[in-house]
Amino acid sequence: QVRLVESGGGSVQAGGSLRLSCVMSGYSVRLYTMAWFRQTPGKEREGVSVINIDGTTRHADSTRGRFTIIRDREKNTLYLQMNDLEPEDSGVYYCAAGAPYLSRPLETVQYDYWGLGTQVAVSS
Repeated sequence: QVRLVESGGGSVQAGGSLRLSCVMSGYSVRLYTMAWFRQTPGKEREGVSVINIDGTTRHADSTRGRFTIIRDREKNTLYLQMNDLEPEDSGVYYCAAGAPYLSRPLETVQYDYWGLGTQVAVSS
């Protein structure tokens, strides 16, 4: 059974950095499309960053250039390095795993497994 557990969230001031982690158990991160999503109250969950099985990445327009998604095969862990954080980046961040070669990798319906999330709060 696949299990995803996120950590690394917290409170930070605007301009600061955080690194989120997602440990996968039950399968290998290298065999799935892996992604980070985020959600704020009253809004739909939105895709932030995706890494495909071939190592190519994709980012939402709002995070491109500031966020980096990293997959560590040895640790079976997915990371999200977030730099130059803005208050608009606040929310609960979720790790997700889906089949390879997703047609719409930034959409929630494409993913089969989800973690429970980790909270990020960015103050101005």
